[in-house]
Amino acid sequence: MEQKDNEKFVEEQDTIQKEDSPKDENTAEAQAEHEAESPEDNSRRGRKKRVERHNEELNAKVEEMGHKLAEMNDKYMRIYSEYENYRKRTSAEKASLILNGGKDVIKLMLPIIDDMERALENMAEGDAAKEGMQLILKNMMNALQQKGLKPMDAKGLKFDENFHEAITQIPAPTPEAKGTVIDVVKKGYFLNDEVLRFAQVVVAN
Repeated sequence: MEQKDNEKFVEEQDTIQKEDSPKDENTAEAQAEHEAESPEDNSRRGRKKRVERHNEELNAKVEEMGHKLAEMNDKYMRIYSEYENYRKRTSAEKASLILNGGKDVIKLMLPIIDDMERALENMAEGDAAKEGMQLILKNMMNALQQKGLKPMDAKGLKFDENFHEAITQIPAPTPEAKGTVIDVVKKGYFLNDEVLRFAQVVVAN
């Protein structure tokens, strides 16, 4: 009886092994296939990671170069702006020197012109010396006007502190004359539209 039971148990074990063996074979085949594909998959994943890492490095370099380019452009614009300001300033100074280079010399000549005009006022008409002095004064004024000198009109105009220097005040003869220049004691002059000498005037008050 025991022998039969043992034989039956052995048969059952053989049946179980036969039933399980295809599954084990399938599992082994799947594992073999997986093991066969793993190196390629690993290689693909490795290449992908390397490409991603390389792209990240490239993006970082591009961003860094962008910052450096922006800094260089900003520095260039500042230098260019400073150069333009310098160029404009030096051009203006050069133009001013050309226009007003003889300013000091012309200013020194104004008292001589004043003396000549006062002398002419005290000389008699028909005097040959007066005619000669008038000619000299005329030629001098023509030469100076070519350099930008221009007499300033003041008499009869409203007093303007930008052009006139009031040395005294007198009562206005009429209400309309109040605040106007009644007389010019010393003539004023412009040099290239800038005041070279203020006119010394008498103002109606």
